[in-house]
Amino acid sequence: MSIDTPGWVRDAVFYQIFPDRFASSERVPKPGVLEPWDAPPTTHGFKGGDLLGIVERLPYLQDLGITALYLTPIFSSASNHRYHAYDYNHVDPLLGGDAAFRDLLDACHERGMKVVIDGVFNHSGRGFWPFHHVLESGAASPYRGWFYLDEAALEAGRPVHAYPTADEERRMGEAHSHVPRGQRSERALGYQAWWDLPALPKLNTNDAGMRAHLFQAIEHWTRFGVDGWRLDVPEEVEEGFWREFRQRVRAIDPECYIVAEIWREKPWWLLGDHFDALMNYPLTEALLGYLGGQHLDWSVISTQHEYQEFVRPMDGPAFAAALQHIVTMYPPEVVAVMLNLLGSHDTARFVTLCGGDRASLRLATLVQMTLPGAPCIYYGDEVGVEGRHDPDCRRAFPWQEDRWDAGMRDFIRGAVALRRSHPVLRHGEFRILGAEGRVMAYLRFDASDAWLVALNPGEEEASLSIDGPTMGGQGDPSVETIRWQGWADEAAGSVEWIDGGGLRLRLPRRGAVVARLLPIGSSCG
Repeated sequence: MSIDTPGWVRDAVFYQIFPDRFASSERVPKPGVLEPWDAPPTTHGFKGGDLLGIVERLPYLQDLGITALYLTPIFSSASNHRYHAYDYNHVDPLLGGDAAFRDLLDACHERGMKVVIDGVFNHSGRGFWPFHHVLESGAASPYRGWFYLDEAALEAGRPVHAYPTADEERRMGEAHSHVPRGQRSERALGYQAWWDLPALPKLNTNDAGMRAHLFQAIEHWTRFGVDGWRLDVPEEVEEGFWREFRQRVRAIDPECYIVAEIWREKPWWLLGDHFDALMNYPLTEALLGYLGGQHLDWSVISTQHEYQEFVRPMDGPAFAAALQHIVTMYPPEVVAVMLNLLGSHDTARFVTLCGGDRASLRLATLVQMTLPGAPCIYYGDEVGVEGRHDPDCRRAFPWQEDRWDAGMRDFIRGAVALRRSHPVLRHGEFRILGAEGRVMAYLRFDASDAWLVALNPGEEEASLSIDGPTMGGQGDPSVETIRWQGWADEAAGSVEWIDGGGLRLRLPRRGAVVARLLPIGSSCG
């Protein structure tokens, strides 16, 4: 089977937005019970961000170099994160409703920007109207097949118990601890709930009626103009659903991007009949282990169950091996559109995981912007927003510029500009050049251009020599063709040719060297 991934994603720089926390417009009416914008976020509180707020901040995002937005869920929901949808056919009125989404799509498309939205089709909120019908009608409801219910209890007339008290939830866990997670709720409440959370009834995507309902919504929003879907917990949904999903959305938009929230290496999802790409958490973990080093805050990592097992300190050779695996573990068409992220609404922020060390985030961004795949910035990282695990990683964006880390923003804007200015950094080949101690270097190259990236996350200056055969004839030793890009301290790093066509690098502590290698007759431009 051929693998067809959207061409535009290879050139995209994504920006992930949690809509309730990014920007608020006065044009969207607000309820009277909002948390103060700058107060620490809580699990259930709303701050009042909306889609028109995003529209008003598009100039800021364009100045940063962003070309695509990834929005966490926007459909009507009772939660601030909106992973509890109760209506798949409408945008939440607190975000401005369908009209505000129309305005956002139009404004983005006029600027050449794409918009990817979050699709949550494994579970809904318990306010989902077919689930309410089951609550009210029991066995007589025509929607009983849309969910995973305790059929025997339903036939016996036992009502579905969707609103247990906190004490009842605790006792549910204790009484059914021997039952697999996700099925305890069926025993205790009469229906399966995702992770046994009563607010999240699991959807039966094998049911024809449920499937038809979801697909009409998916097709509606694809026709409405969304450019892609990020799919939540897709491994917990029946596999055939995703085959049909791909067929339906691609029939409407052949360039629709389909990216899945799958945290581990799973090649069978990426063979051309399910997803285009995955969220590249293995890259995030490798960057944390290598660049965070002694700065890693294990008290934060220990609260991130996805990272506990996989984040380990790495030296240069270990990171080089990990990176080589990451850029070759899938077909090139897939690697080119993997969503390369440093953090998300599901993780503590990268800089916080690194103990507040800003150099770690700068170096990680430099790698992110010079690797194959589509880089994705989590809102606020570029101005130094910190945050531990949910809900702290979902703080409101600080729009007062005196609260920004201006140097971080300038650095990230520069790294984005570097990527966008040089096609080889988006489309070129990748080669590890060498690694020793805390240092490693790699090359992005094609027939007409080559860029070297060398990293030193160590606490001391370091050097690395690369022999001519490893360089593979990139550049000409008889011509001065190196330009040093000063990401840290221009005086602290250098690149020079050595006999045989090799290179000798001198790297600043906690810094990097980026060099363009040009053949005879070229200029640095």
